[in-house]
Amino acid sequence: MLGRIAKESRGFFFFSVRNDQWRVGPGSSIPATTAVAPFGVSWTISIRVKTAENFEIRPARIEDVPIILELIRDLATYERAPDEVVATEEQLVGVLFGERPVAEVLLAFEEESPVGFAVYFYSFSTWLGRAGLYLEDLFVKPEKRGKGYGRALLVELAKIARDRGCGRMEWAVLNWNEPAIKFYRALGATPMNEWTVFRLTRDEIARLAND
Repeated sequence: MLGRIAKESRGFFFFSVRNDQWRVGPGSSIPATTAVAPFGVSWTISIRVKTAENFEIRPARIEDVPIILELIRDLATYERAPDEVVATEEQLVGVLFGERPVAEVLLAFEEESPVGFAVYFYSFSTWLGRAGLYLEDLFVKPEKRGKGYGRALLVELAKIARDRGCGRMEWAVLNWNEPAIKFYRALGATPMNEWTVFRLTRDEIARLAND
């Protein structure tokens, strides 16, 4: 994930909607639409950033689950926690492509090789009265960075959030990950330094529920 809490501290970032524009970087914007697409819709994705001609982003399909799990493990290794991934392909099939999917995935390919992904789901703001897009994971393989692939994934997420009527995008980042923090700030994201994130693990949830 973008930020682990158990042993590492993390920062919290968000994009917000201003009037009729999505701010995706200093001096730039994506115009909003009046239509709101339903959740779970299939998306046709186009790239409008400078990337390699053989680069593609598309929504993940059920047959991509092995690729998704491989990228999750690559991300955990990058975040210095390779042994903390316990997810299985069977679990991912159920939570991503079952009767009630809880998250969605964008996959990035260079030619036919997977080079990155984004995992996201929806939150809700009572103050805005709108859903928000929460970015759980954003990852590009280290050897494929510097080509605009991470920014391309964020642009596509911004389009999805815009078209589904979301009021904001949010995600977390490990505090030691200075390259990522600089990248997000350059896009116009704001760190939510006044917030502290709390977590209950599965065992802690069970104990609380049994009180």
